[in-house]
Amino acid sequence: MKTLISATTAALLTLCATLPAHADVRVRANIGMVFDNRYHHDHYYPARGYVAPYVPRGAVIVGAGPGRYWFHGGVWYQPYGPRYRVVAPPFGVVIPLLPPSYVTLTLGGMPYYYANGVYYRPVPEGYVVAAPPPEANTAQVQPAPPPPPPPKAEPIIYPRNGQSPEQLETDRRDCNRWATTQPNAQADSSVFNRAVDACMDGRGYTIK
Repeated sequence: MKTLISATTAALLTLCATLPAHADVRVRANIGMVFDNRYHHDHYYPARGYVAPYVPRGAVIVGAGPGRYWFHGGVWYQPYGPRYRVVAPPFGVVIPLLPPSYVTLTLGGMPYYYANGVYYRPVPEGYVVAAPPPEANTAQVQPAPPPPPPPKAEPIIYPRNGQSPEQLETDRRDCNRWATTQPNAQADSSVFNRAVDACMDGRGYTIK
């Protein structure tokens, strides 16, 4: 048993030795994880090279064909036979949303977002994987403003009484008009939205 444990530990240490050396990343070889505390990010991630039987549920597919990646929680995966290997993303690939945990930075006067050894820059399509700027190795970094929140998804409106699409649009216009007459509705979007929902519910619609 001791021989088996020693062999497993040695294999994981060999895997982690292939990672780029960085003073701010510490390895937990016994479970194949690395601790990233660069810029006080302070999160654990699977070590690059780790092979998982499947990608986590909710992973975003980026790219196509042999250049296809799966992205989830700041971790990038590529197919590795029937399984998936944790990899470093190529520069230039774009994701629609940032990972749940990241650090906001201003480097060289430009905004960056950092997580799991990867730097992201805002672009119209989302966030592009960028090469580490020269200023990344300096001690002085200023926090950048956080990225704007993603737009709220449009609600789904279900006509409980079999109303036609034309009737739905008429009722929605009427409810929007009525909602603007409620106190504070024009100064607080949450009041306006609640008023619209209440009006539509009263006219026989379910909103989710």
